[in-house]
Amino acid sequence: MSDFGMNEMQEMQKELQNNYKGRWEPITPETGKNKLLWMIGEVGEVIDIVKKNGGEKSCTDAGLRKELVEELADVLMYYNDVMLCYGISVDELKQVYTAKIERNMTRW
Repeated sequence: MSDFGMNEMQEMQKELQNNYKGRWEPITPETGKNKLLWMIGEVGEVIDIVKKNGGEKSCTDAGLRKELVEELADVLMYYNDVMLCYGISVDELKQVYTAKIERNMTRW
C-alpha cells in the first residue's frame, strides 16, 4: 500500500467540492469559519466514541474502530476544506509544520 498524503487528500477534496458546486457553500475565505465549526463538530464525534467506550475498546472493537476512523476521515475532510478556503497549499503547510516541529524539538 502506498502512502496517503496531503496532496492526494487535497486533490480528492477539490474533486468532491467540484462535484457539489452550487449545492454546497463555496470554498472561500468567508466560508472558512463554517468549515472550522463543522470540523470541530466532527472532532466532538471522535471524542464521544472514545469517551463512551474507552481508548482500548475504540481501537480493538472492529465496529467501534470503523466508526472512529470514519469520524477521523470527516475531520480530515473539513481540515482540507479549511486549507482550501484560506488558500493554504500543502507546501506552505509543510514548511510551517516542519519549522514548528524543529522548534518543539528543543522547546522543553
